[in-house]
Amino acid sequence: MDAQKPTAKKRKLTDRNLPNAFLQTPEFSADSQMYRDLLDMERRLDWTMTRKRVEVQDALQRIVPTTRTLRIFLSHTVSGQPWQQGVEGGTTVGAESETKANLETGEGIPAWQLRIDGRLLEIPNQRARDRVPPRKFSTLIKQMVVELDRDMHLYPEGNIVEWVRGPNQTQFDGFTIRRKGDTPTKIRIILHLEQQPEQYKVHPELGSLLGVKEDSRVGVVQALWNYIKVQGLQDKVDRRMVRADAHLRPIFGAESVMFQQLPELVNRYLLPPDPIILHYTLNPAVPPPEKPGAWDVEVKLDDSGLKSRMNHAVVQLASETARDLAKLDDEIAMHVQSLNNAHLKRTFLRAFAEDPQQFIQTWLASQSRDLETMLASGPSDSATVRQEDLRRSEFFRLPWVEEAVAVQEGLRLAARAGI
Repeated sequence: MDAQKPTAKKRKLTDRNLPNAFLQTPEFSADSQMYRDLLDMERRLDWTMTRKRVEVQDALQRIVPTTRTLRIFLSHTVSGQPWQQGVEGGTTVGAESETKANLETGEGIPAWQLRIDGRLLEIPNQRARDRVPPRKFSTLIKQMVVELDRDMHLYPEGNIVEWVRGPNQTQFDGFTIRRKGDTPTKIRIILHLEQQPEQYKVHPELGSLLGVKEDSRVGVVQALWNYIKVQGLQDKVDRRMVRADAHLRPIFGAESVMFQQLPELVNRYLLPPDPIILHYTLNPAVPPPEKPGAWDVEVKLDDSGLKSRMNHAVVQLASETARDLAKLDDEIAMHVQSLNNAHLKRTFLRAFAEDPQQFIQTWLASQSRDLETMLASGPSDSATVRQEDLRRSEFFRLPWVEEAVAVQEGLRLAARAGI
């Protein structure tokens, strides 16, 4: 019976109590550091993945600018003109061709219609699945003014037509302006574009220094900051302070300014952007051209295609995929803990094989400390664990505490997985 006791004790050592025994072995510190490095690498990987996911989600809320081409079409039609009624020089060519004007319906009264249309050109080589519904023309402009060069005494209808986009307004692909008349008319069209992010014209005093004529507010601040870095104007001692050189001194109005004051200074030199001005001549005396006139204008817009792809990758993640990922994370954690336990057992047995006597003494001392800790008691003199030690927070920061928590967590995960 006595011969069987060492075997029984050996099996007990390799089970739940084995970690505390080998905590005092020389191999523990190195192996523990390796394990901590592995956990640290895993934490950094998880943190990087989480940070990237948050960055993409934040990008979905911010404007992702892209440059698109807006093509504007101008055309016109005429009605009731003399050449359409067969009238030449005030005399009728045929009796059937004579048409009387109806003031109530407007039939027979010379008139014309101006049509203003616009659409965004498609991105070349774009995949069909990445295409988004085209935006209406009215969503791309904030304000439109049409000026007609006509005699006010002959045409009292008004020579200025203005349209301003308002909230919850119906969207249009184009605009039609109808007027009466049979004389050539020069038309001036002024368009104020709706751009994202909003663009500004930079005052020449600052624009000539930065080499920027028109940009967003953030773009101008970034250009100014690049100039400060290239010229080395950031104070060497106080990095929040920016010193002014000969070119920036008139702009700052001081020898130095704080970094947080730069956006406010930039705002003083931002002006409304120049509108798009188009000229068109309408001559009702001749048939309208078969093809409309076209003008291309570059506009800054939010990249809805890129946002759609990011939204599909992050926001619209399927619930089944999310559950699978969570299940895989649990399995990875369980396997990592199993590998760590196997490594601890191997180190424990190797230390026992190299020096059994010293190992048994170390293990007995460890068991004594564990017993005193559980019983909350111990000798008053030469005690390994005393009541005052238990009251110290440093006691719970010892290496064996972390290992014991890891073992307990591994047992919980194993029980959860049914192993």
